[in-house]
Amino acid sequence: MRVLGLDVGDRRIGVAVSDALGLTAQRVAVLERRGMSRDVEAVQALVEQYGACAVVVGLPLTMRGERGVQAGKVTVFADALRRRIAVPVELLDERLTTVQGARALRETGASRRRRKAAIDQVAAQLILQDFLDRRRQHESP
Repeated sequence: MRVLGLDVGDRRIGVAVSDALGLTAQRVAVLERRGMSRDVEAVQALVEQYGACAVVVGLPLTMRGERGVQAGKVTVFADALRRRIAVPVELLDERLTTVQGARALRETGASRRRRKAAIDQVAAQLILQDFLDRRRQHESP
């Protein structure tokens, strides 16, 4: 079954979805933030659209592995999702995913404008792919 991956920021939410086998993550959208209730509704609609069995939300810990202000905001969002949708919502350490995503986009030669538009999706894709890889490693003998 599919898994939805989210990179939650103050202005945008990057969205990625896994393939049906749960092996690879693909970028799908960027949601402009419109308030907690509307943002949760938008994610709920994507869960239904893709038939997701879980949602993985990137948790932006500090480099020391501690929760800062942004991690608190993301945790509040994840809690709101848990109250609204019927599938599990998991938090996953996302340190450096935005940096990795920016580097990957730079290497493709994408313009600065295109990189800015795509970075949230790429970060969501990296978060989700990390989750899928960890899950597969955990399941293998």
